[in-house]
Amino acid sequence: MILVELRKLIRRPRTWLTIGLLTALPTIVAIFLATTKVAPRPGEGPAFLSAVLANGALYPAAALGIVLPIFLPVAVAVIAGDSVAGEASAGTLRYLVCRPVGRTRLLVAKLVSVIVFVLLAVVVVAGVGYLVGTQLFGSGPLSSTSGTSLSTTQATLRTILAVGYVGFSMLGVAAVAMFLSTVTDSALGAALGALALLVTSQVLVLLDAAASVRPYLPTRYWLAFVDLFRDPVLWRDVGRGFALQAVYVAVFLAAAWANFATKDVAS
Repeated sequence: MILVELRKLIRRPRTWLTIGLLTALPTIVAIFLATTKVAPRPGEGPAFLSAVLANGALYPAAALGIVLPIFLPVAVAVIAGDSVAGEASAGTLRYLVCRPVGRTRLLVAKLVSVIVFVLLAVVVVAGVGYLVGTQLFGSGPLSSTSGTSLSTTQATLRTILAVGYVGFSMLGVAAVAMFLSTVTDSALGAALGALALLVTSQVLVLLDAAASVRPYLPTRYWLAFVDLFRDPVLWRDVGRGFALQAVYVAVFLAAAWANFATKDVAS
């Protein structure tokens, strides 16, 4: 069942179109930066974007910072929201659950497919960011955001950790969308519901009046991967981000399983 879902994911043009659009934005931004030689001032714009003119090896992290606030969560919500609700709206879910595979196994197969998409999207964005950045801006010894130099091994390891952190953060989005996908037969409704939660979270993160709930909001620590490039690494927010996303993943996947296991499938 898992192999079937993975083949569907790989063979769908939608998968590659979505990933292509995700990589297009950082590429366009890089072209403008290389052409005009005008970068945002430090502290302004997406993370690391002010430093890429001096070193294109930073562009994978900058590319993740560009797509993370909006485009990457939208892509993940759309794919995850379609996981179960898409089958229901197409009228194929009833036939899938009638097969002797079990609803839990079907849900696990859908989850694995979504996880693979998330990892594929994040890795491709970072990989294309590296190629575009080094070609347009060149590369050299990487400096931490604290001003110290990083070895090639340190820079590579921290970039891999950043990719893993961003990917894990997106699994929280996927879990919410998958839960909503088991609640409704509309893939669009599931995706929009997940995005509504994330937009609400992003608004409340910036609201001083919501300071008491800010540490528990799903988007609170998304950009904490920047701390991986400090010297020494500041692990506090990174650890909190991992723990918070783990809670969201566990709670919403458990809710998705509980709802789907007892759901009356009529379509």
